[in-house]
Amino acid sequence: MFLLLSGMILIFSVMTVTSRRILRSAVYLLFVLIATSGIYFMLKYNFLAAVQLTVYAGGIVVLIIFSILLTSHISERAKMAGLRQRLFSALAVVAGATLTLIVIFAYSFPKNLEPAISTDVKTIGRQLVSYSVNGYALPFEVVSVLLLASMIGAIVVARKETITK
Repeated sequence: MFLLLSGMILIFSVMTVTSRRILRSAVYLLFVLIATSGIYFMLKYNFLAAVQLTVYAGGIVVLIIFSILLTSHISERAKMAGLRQRLFSALAVVAGATLTLIVIFAYSFPKNLEPAISTDVKTIGRQLVSYSVNGYALPFEVVSVLLLASMIGAIVVARKETITK
């Protein structure tokens, strides 16, 4: 099952960034996010898998699809990238993959795979609002400000300009 899900993630990730039709790219991204939640379910991270499905696959992708439908033409195709842009993109991909592999092979993974703290919903809820060592209040607020900025940006992009004489 892991090989199937990881294969889906790889294939649909490539299809997401190489598709010339933006609506198809959004649907491919939806498949990637659903397969990612499948991996979380396999790891028994049920809360994270549920968040992945509801927030990302359910909310963000639907928001992307609606913004595509409101701001662009469905039949419109994206322009092909030039040779120079393709070259720089390929160099960035190779550099990122190399850096990722170096970090993965240099890290010594622990033998004990038990979580350091309990992962029940009550503990996760307390950590989300806590400022202590294992607290996530500050990152939670940063993400909320980022989402607010993206919503304002979406409103600015989606509004129709009025021509005044």
